[in-house]
Amino acid sequence: MASRDRHPHLNQVDSANRKGILLEMVQVLTDLDLIISKSYISSDGGWFMDVFHVTDEAGKKLADEKLLLHIQQELCATRSKGEICGDRELGNWKGAEEQHAATATATATEKTALEMSGRDRAGLLSELSAVLVELGCSVTSVTAWTHNDRVACIIFLEEASEAGPISDPKRLAQVEEQLQNVVAAHSGTGERKSVRLTTLGAGRTHTERRLHQLMYANRDYENCHGEHKKGCDGTHVYVGRCEDKGYLVVNVTSMDRPKLLFDTVCVLTDMHYVVFHAAISSNRSIAHQEYFIRHSMDSSGLPSESEKQKLTLCLTAAIERRVSRGLRVDIGTENRMGLLSNVTRVFRENGLSISRVEIGREGKKAVGSFFVRDCSGEEEVNPNILELVRRETGGSLVTHHNSPHRVRQSSSSSASSIIHESKESIEAKPRSSLGRMLWSRLERLSAGFRPVRSG
Repeated sequence: MASRDRHPHLNQVDSANRKGILLEMVQVLTDLDLIISKSYISSDGGWFMDVFHVTDEAGKKLADEKLLLHIQQELCATRSKGEICGDRELGNWKGAEEQHAATATATATEKTALEMSGRDRAGLLSELSAVLVELGCSVTSVTAWTHNDRVACIIFLEEASEAGPISDPKRLAQVEEQLQNVVAAHSGTGERKSVRLTTLGAGRTHTERRLHQLMYANRDYENCHGEHKKGCDGTHVYVGRCEDKGYLVVNVTSMDRPKLLFDTVCVLTDMHYVVFHAAISSNRSIAHQEYFIRHSMDSSGLPSESEKQKLTLCLTAAIERRVSRGLRVDIGTENRMGLLSNVTRVFRENGLSISRVEIGREGKKAVGSFFVRDCSGEEEVNPNILELVRRETGGSLVTHHNSPHRVRQSSSSSASSIIHESKESIEAKPRSSLGRMLWSRLERLSAGFRPVRSG
């Protein structure tokens, strides 16, 4: 990897090509809270070349030399190690984690995680957290997404009496059975749902990557129609064919936001598509992505129309999942047993539903965000309810109106303001292919690259 001192910061990766390397690189940059404003990708043949234009969260140039060195080290390490945290096949993901937990050091850092997916309903998180309190389990962090009436969440647990994972198999079976009863209580016959407790290695499990897998397995994409129904947030996907090269050409236009590239590459990986070339850019608050892809498991030729339609729906769903509708409520308070249960109970008893949650521990404090709305879907919340939440937490409480069409600015525009752009304004813009820009840029860059074997 080479770096150039310019605005935005340019990261170039040159490596032997292998399965999953693109997602690995994007995940590294995303986890460092960097904004990828542009990217040019080529992996046709036995080598991989990627160029990332990145800034910090405020859209400013990266000036910290220690951070730049850390980015270089992380990308080089990822290029060489041949694995990606949380990137497991759904069928054998647990087994892969267990294989990695062989050493005493790994055992000391293991965590017990509840993975749940199914149909969303009001009060579900409140009921799950209440049962965990009754069973003597303490919640250390929770991340939950909802989309198209489906929900997926990962809750990390430990015994309330002592820190550390729940190791007794009988104890694990008891907790899992009680949680399954909660989810099954309001589920229809044959409805897709999944509840399991598993032991995960700390630092080897990427929560958001896993949530994408759970939502995809739960088929949350089925109700996101290709006509871009109201609520699809201006996400437009077009899938065409490049007959002479045997590629599918995928064009995606959507509102720009952090982690957009990561979300898109996740679904392509889950659907077993290989990205051979790509170009990504943002124009103020609009992002354009173009991919040249093939299916890794289909040697018979280009996919059918039904498969193209599924790809369209899955890409739209992956982009929508992270869009947070509702009032954002940030909390910061002293962590204690039953805190999650108490807060979610207040929301449930006052007719508010939770659309997204990100809560964790920082030292002895519990910090994070809830996104809530009333039963009609509106984000206006009675201030008296928020006061009840503040009293319940005993800490700080900050609210933000979080319209799905308000996005963080990319590096190409002012970072001090928030832009609002309607879905109609996206639809009015012509879809411009990035292919010519991709090829010209890659042709110039390729002169400075050469294949490098990963160690």
